[in-house]
Amino acid sequence: MKVYQTDKIRNVALIGHGGSGKTTLAEAMLYNAKAIERMGKVEEGTTAADFDPEETKRQISISSAVLPFEWNDKKVNILDTPGYFDFVGEVIASLRVAEGAILVVDASSGVEVGTEKGWEYTSKRDMPRIIFVNKMNRENADFFKVVDQLREMFGVSIAPFQIPMGSGENFNGIINVVDMKAREYIGKACKDVEIPAGYEDRIKPIREMVMEAVAETDDELMMKFFDGEPFTEEEIRNGLRKGVLNGKIVPVLCGAADMNIGVETLVDMMVDYLPSPKDAADLKAEDANGNPVDKKLSADGPFSALVFKTVADPYVGKISIFKVLTGVFTPETALYNVSKDEKEKFGNIFLVRGKKQINVDKVVAGDIAAVAKLQHTVTGDTLSEGKTNFVYSAIQLPEPCISMAIVPKAKGDEEKISGGLHRLLEEDPTFMVEKNSETGDLLVSGQGEVHIEVITKKLASKFGVDVELKDPRLPYRETIKGKAKAEGKHKKQSGGRGQYGHVWIEFEPTYDLSVDMEFVDKIVGGVVPRQFIPAVEKGLREAIKEGVLAGYPVVGIRATLYDGSFHTVDSDEMSFKIAANLSYKKGMKESNPVLLEPIMRLEIVVPEEYMGDVIGDINKKRGRILGMEPKDGKQLVIAEAPLGEMFKYATDLRSMTQARGSFTMKFERYEEAPPMVTEKVIADAQKEE
Repeated sequence: MKVYQTDKIRNVALIGHGGSGKTTLAEAMLYNAKAIERMGKVEEGTTAADFDPEETKRQISISSAVLPFEWNDKKVNILDTPGYFDFVGEVIASLRVAEGAILVVDASSGVEVGTEKGWEYTSKRDMPRIIFVNKMNRENADFFKVVDQLREMFGVSIAPFQIPMGSGENFNGIINVVDMKAREYIGKACKDVEIPAGYEDRIKPIREMVMEAVAETDDELMMKFFDGEPFTEEEIRNGLRKGVLNGKIVPVLCGAADMNIGVETLVDMMVDYLPSPKDAADLKAEDANGNPVDKKLSADGPFSALVFKTVADPYVGKISIFKVLTGVFTPETALYNVSKDEKEKFGNIFLVRGKKQINVDKVVAGDIAAVAKLQHTVTGDTLSEGKTNFVYSAIQLPEPCISMAIVPKAKGDEEKISGGLHRLLEEDPTFMVEKNSETGDLLVSGQGEVHIEVITKKLASKFGVDVELKDPRLPYRETIKGKAKAEGKHKKQSGGRGQYGHVWIEFEPTYDLSVDMEFVDKIVGGVVPRQFIPAVEKGLREAIKEGVLAGYPVVGIRATLYDGSFHTVDSDEMSFKIAANLSYKKGMKESNPVLLEPIMRLEIVVPEEYMGDVIGDINKKRGRILGMEPKDGKQLVIAEAPLGEMFKYATDLRSMTQARGSFTMKFERYEEAPPMVTEKVIADAQKEE
């Protein structure tokens, strides 16, 4: 593949709902560009984009794929992104390096949640886009109904450039209302034909819609439009490109990717109407203090790039995929990781097309390339030619919202799990791994149950370690509600020097659960010698690590040492530690011990129509609604609920709101658990013992 200059490059993300046909569309584009010899199929696992074993097994895209091809003396880098919401991080990272997007919509399903989300993501970035209504050959396909839905949902910028000839099994071509040409597909061939009779009534209102959109891009064109003068072909083309680039026009095209109908026209439009990297807005960069720095994408000046994707390959090693943002990258470039302040060594420079690697000698600003085995580099890092005084702003990825405990199936695999997860973290920064020091659980947190499941499958396939997923153990606490005085006496005589420690301690609640124990020394007259009082406190502090109900740490107690006795020869620190422990066990049991559960604060953002379901569900989960307020056209619900009820909330909320809702959750405080929960936790603890 030859080297292309910045203005000849198009970086285009394919986005949309899962199952809308993005991967098949990418496959048809590659086939038409002669980048592949035959079109693969998602169902057979033979596409260029979906090559991961989990993708072929599940028949869904799990990670984004970069698919470069050449078209009419230009280079197109397609970024085929997953439609499944658990892998939204891949979409966000791809949109960061794309200048334009194709929003793929299923002609029989219409506007779905993934369509709305894709529109939302591209709107936030002011990204020019084209909508492709796919699967026109399916039963119930209705192009005009989809266009009405799109206009109703997204407004008057929606402008259909084509109408279909036929639909369902009779779909055989498209009519372009801009240049008033029809294209008919017979077998694998496509030919220009006269517009068949009977389509005039369909074409007229849609062509007027497009001409009005063209008129709105320029004052002179608006005057011409009102005077009823026709536009020239050049005026139409220039007006449309201007409108697409500033987001005032969103062209709607149609086709059937699996039959390769309408795909060539779509690629022509991508190349003609979507921006090159040269047209892109200024780059987001910041200095060491986080202040914005002005940077413009340009082939001039020293090399710099942003790593937007990492692939953990057990054979090749780590592959870092990046977009060159300034300068030119060659094998002679002295590579430096600015984010980590480390020099990097690299071998070949290559382009990736799915899993295929194409070696190149030079990559110009605006293009996407990859290198292998960078030691310090991860997704989001800035690479440059020598040290610089700026980094490109981090890719804003979503926080994990569901956690599971990961358990090895075979003993001794803990180290392999840790190493494998560390490698997968380099590939996918949207999950987190944490060892809970209290419960001992190794927790994997991700975007959804499928996301975590895929991580465990990759552990098995890439790193040969089989694991199971379990609900995490909850970090309960214990405290007391009553008062009790308890004696602790340790006396041991076994020949030679004996052991003697004797204390009286009063236990009571402090009602401050942020402090585990307050120790009070009220010894008078030296009944417990000064040197042994620290040992009493130490014994108590060791003892409160395990409560008397279910073995959970104790908080919110006051222990007052007020009496005791000692032996001049046999007393020592150890004896008083043991005596304190004995007093603790008796005193806690008599002080009305209770179990505390963690309470989380939730901020849930949902469309208005789901409010009733969401509030009802929070109430069922023993939660409390604290308040509601409007936020970005949706409703923000602020609530509290016990953590024990919230493990699968990401899944519950997704199903309740058709994936339109989102939430964040953080620890708020501990509260007394209800008797039903307490009984179960105690029973489970006894079973474990």
